[in-house]
Amino acid sequence: MKIVRVHYTTRPEFVPINQANIAGIVKELKALNHPGIKYGCWLLPDGKTFMHFDQFENEADHEVLTSLASFKKFDAELWASGLEIEPVLDLLSLVASTEKFWG
Repeated sequence: MKIVRVHYTTRPEFVPINQANIAGIVKELKALNHPGIKYGCWLLPDGKTFMHFDQFENEADHEVLTSLASFKKFDAELWASGLEIEPVLDLLSLVASTEKFWG
């Protein structure tokens, strides 16, 4: 299992564009209905910091996400937006959960 947390801060004017791009990823993932991908994104209280929390059954499933057209659009526009704080990626290890995971 691979667990990824990414957080970054956008400029205020980019927030609605980023939200729309993230909605596009979710729409494409729902249509794909891939059993090895769990994806979520939250907006922090400052209204411009995003946190993505993604869980993958394996590395190949992570590559499925990053190969989506919607993800490529999101990624390109995010980097071109002039971020206030660049993305920080953390790879997490599961200790315990009430949710059922793979394996």
